[in-house]
Amino acid sequence: MSASRLARDNAPRRVDAVVIGAGFAGLYAIYKLREMGLSHAAFEQGGGVGGTWYWNRYPGASSDSESWVYAYSFSEALEQEWTWSCRFPGQAEILRYLEHVADRFELRPAFAFNTRVTAATYDEATGLWRVETEHGEQVLAQFLITAVGCLSAAQVPQIAGLEDFKGRWYHTGQWPHEGVDFTGLRVGVVGTGSSGIQSIPVIAKQAAHLTVFQRTPNFSVPARNAPLSPAQIADLKANIKTIRETCRWSTIGQPYDWKADEALKQSPAALRAQFEADWAKGGFEWMFGSFSDLLADPAANALAAEFVREKIRDVVQDPATASKLIPQGYPIGTKRLPLDADYFETFNRPNVALVDLRDTPIERVVDTGIRTSRQTFELDAIVFATGFDAMTGPLNRIGIRGRGNEPLAAKWSAGPQTYLGVCTRGFPNLFMVTGPGSPSVLGNMPTSIEQHVDWICELLTHLRAVGATTVEPTAEAEAEWGAHVKALADDTLFPQADSWYMGANIPGKPRVFLPYIGGFGTYRKLCAEIAANGYEGFRIT
Repeated sequence: MSASRLARDNAPRRVDAVVIGAGFAGLYAIYKLREMGLSHAAFEQGGGVGGTWYWNRYPGASSDSESWVYAYSFSEALEQEWTWSCRFPGQAEILRYLEHVADRFELRPAFAFNTRVTAATYDEATGLWRVETEHGEQVLAQFLITAVGCLSAAQVPQIAGLEDFKGRWYHTGQWPHEGVDFTGLRVGVVGTGSSGIQSIPVIAKQAAHLTVFQRTPNFSVPARNAPLSPAQIADLKANIKTIRETCRWSTIGQPYDWKADEALKQSPAALRAQFEADWAKGGFEWMFGSFSDLLADPAANALAAEFVREKIRDVVQDPATASKLIPQGYPIGTKRLPLDADYFETFNRPNVALVDLRDTPIERVVDTGIRTSRQTFELDAIVFATGFDAMTGPLNRIGIRGRGNEPLAAKWSAGPQTYLGVCTRGFPNLFMVTGPGSPSVLGNMPTSIEQHVDWICELLTHLRAVGATTVEPTAEAEAEWGAHVKALADDTLFPQADSWYMGANIPGKPRVFLPYIGGFGTYRKLCAEIAANGYEGFRIT
């Protein structure tokens, strides 16, 4: 549906459900709603499907879950017909996959693309959501399903003088679709989180000179990406059902889980051998398929952290640069752990320099580059790999208002309040796919998304079966869930880090641990029990 057509047709139309977003979650939500026979409207800010993979086209962008699990499991035919090229697919391949899904299941026609939702307001008199778009269209719906992603609200740092810069600047989460040619340019990359660690090695091979501006050194483990052989592909397709079932019940939605043993109970030789074996294998399993005490016991975590520090010292040839790159002051794994391809090796290149912003902070952007407290770096282009206003940001930016016209952002001013990360009191019939208070970003997103959409649609089926019109959490259930989420997080080392999991990357954002850390399998069991008990904790009317 074109934006011009929407602008011509301003009369509110009525549907059963509105879906916002056309990534993994939005596509599957439309598939399920159509299967249920519910009328629907769907909006996507971008010009096509893909969500995260539509926007994040920066050099080196790729999945950090293996391809065979970073995919849908709802269609056996789809699993067998699609063949991934490698272990960790890049942005372009993942986008092709989602476009294939959209076309194969005829999901595109449901979406109005290039259409941003500017407001969603609950009308208590009618029990309907009024959803408004930038083109002036209004849609009335009984149910509102947000599928906006957890990492979609790009955070451009507020650095004085940015408007004075005469070169070009970019954010990794809003990358030009035509690509960027850095050949012969002096480039500055600000940020060394996941997107920085992925993009820096690629940009360094193209740019005349690359300056990396680092505030906080990051732990990273090697991805060990490689093409999939025909024999591997055949084996994966033969066993995909078992693999995906393991994902559904594991801690982080991956086909592996914590070892039963504890690091502190190993001999130094045995511990070293296991760390080395997992390091050679590559991927998240090094941390999240390792010993069960690594994220709960400071002494165990310190052993893992020192192992990675040794690897950095071994790789980076200049001791002063290595010292700047070595993370200190927070436990390993408590910030999003990136997977890399020769990230630390990149700092051995003669055309790459590292600036430690703790030692010499940025003062401002000037017309010719970036000025720190010590010098001005002449740049032709700046890349901000500065991340996102995670989990709550995408929802708060929609302009959602519930009972009494209360803004969602106001209700969440001291931190998000949800029940199961799916619903929030005072906002009837609002459903958040992988919202704050759910496992979401702590593992494989498609695993989490399918569980959420399935559970939401089962609840909608229940409402129709009992003749109910509205559902929202009780105050008690919401408070208990929030306390439960916090208690579990406090039993780990996660709150010790200033991470985006804690909202610490956004000035003024409440310092609250945002996802549910109890594990995908545990969460799935809890959701099933709540449904079996007549949707305990929900007020259904």
